[in-house]
Amino acid sequence: MKNREIMGGFRTINPATETVLKEYTYMTTDEMENAITKCHKAFTSWKLTSLKERAAIIKKIGEGLMERREEFAKLMTQEMGKVIKQGFQEVKLCAGICEYTAKTGVTELADDERELANGGKGIVTYAPIGVIYGIQPWNFPCYQAIRYAIANLMAGNGVLLKHAQSCTGSGLLLKEIFEDAGLPKDLFTVLIIDHNQSDDVIANKLVRGVTLTGSDGAGKTVAQQAAKHLKKTVLELGSNDAYLVFDDADIKMAAETCVQGRIYNNGETCVAAKRFVVVEKVYDEFKKAFVQGMKEIETGDPTQKDTSMGPMVTEEMRERLHEQLQESVEKGAEILTGGKIPEGKGFYYPATVLGNVKPGQPAYEEEFFGPVASLIKAKDNEDAMRIANDSRFGLGGGIFSKDEKKAIELAQKHFDTGMVFINSFGLADPSMPFGGVKDSGYGREHGGFGIKEFVNAKAVMVLK
Repeated sequence: MKNREIMGGFRTINPATETVLKEYTYMTTDEMENAITKCHKAFTSWKLTSLKERAAIIKKIGEGLMERREEFAKLMTQEMGKVIKQGFQEVKLCAGICEYTAKTGVTELADDERELANGGKGIVTYAPIGVIYGIQPWNFPCYQAIRYAIANLMAGNGVLLKHAQSCTGSGLLLKEIFEDAGLPKDLFTVLIIDHNQSDDVIANKLVRGVTLTGSDGAGKTVAQQAAKHLKKTVLELGSNDAYLVFDDADIKMAAETCVQGRIYNNGETCVAAKRFVVVEKVYDEFKKAFVQGMKEIETGDPTQKDTSMGPMVTEEMRERLHEQLQESVEKGAEILTGGKIPEGKGFYYPATVLGNVKPGQPAYEEEFFGPVASLIKAKDNEDAMRIANDSRFGLGGGIFSKDEKKAIELAQKHFDTGMVFINSFGLADPSMPFGGVKDSGYGREHGGFGIKEFVNAKAVMVLK
């Protein structure tokens, strides 16, 4: 494999072929600071643009994404190995986010008038605060950037993007689509910088907020840097999501859904199904169906429409995943299928299931960011919920049960996560809040919540 780092920059590499895609040069400190200044200058005009005008441009961004969806999907496949059909799905989701934000943003951000206690008039104005810095990962090259950028542009802010190295091209393509749709030049700016420079961005006085999607370790580092400068953060971090299979579940449907929930996006999804907690009564039946389903998943060329799973994004990520698996096995877990690094080109890893997963093993405690499933036996439904919550993470999760009313109640009152799926697996919906608790971070995106994370809820009072 060719070295990614080069003098003064880096290469992007196709994970399926291990060939170099492109070389990029890091910005100098002066170039970076000049880019931030230009973004702020663009913000000073954008913040005065009406909500309706902003919405119109955001709607056009969504249309532009759909017009170039084939180009974008192919680029994502080249940069991070996403199977092509899922690239099309991702672009469609992002276009939907633009449409939803354009439609609801005007109402969400409208002035809120209220009567004061003394009979005077109060006005709550959701004023934009300035330049928002987003640090985003590689697993959803379009969606991760769209998720925070569109909400903040609608709110009237300027947006900086530090995308993961491997999907730098996707970030630059987004900038092109944004500006073709009429977004003012420099209002959305891609920073091609390293980690040390990133700290300087956070410290820059023109940057007013920071949002990160990444590991909990990265979240702690960014939060500490931002706290030094009293800047608000929104963190969407990793997780070890538990999907519970209750004693009254439709086992066939649950197994099929859980397979897809584990291998979607090559298993590299923060809100993916990862721990499968199955009650003893139906454990053997589910285990047989689930393991068989995972055995049938074949990795292959991600550019082909019928491929189920492509390669992992880098050789390093594959090695990390395999090390976690090996440590789990050393501590008592058993490989039920998969678990071997294949020979040949590309950073492929097979769909894998670990059984006999217990506390103290990485498979129980840590996030596996790849297609490895942890199968855990519970005594009963109550014990399954206990195991689900026995995690430092809390992003998403799922419940399989024919008693939908009971499942909803358990999700509302007992599941300690930001999102719960009932008899299904899902990623995100523009109309619903997205985010987690505990070591999975804080703050929310989507559903009208993200649009107000980085605004000044300003109180204007006219007293009698």
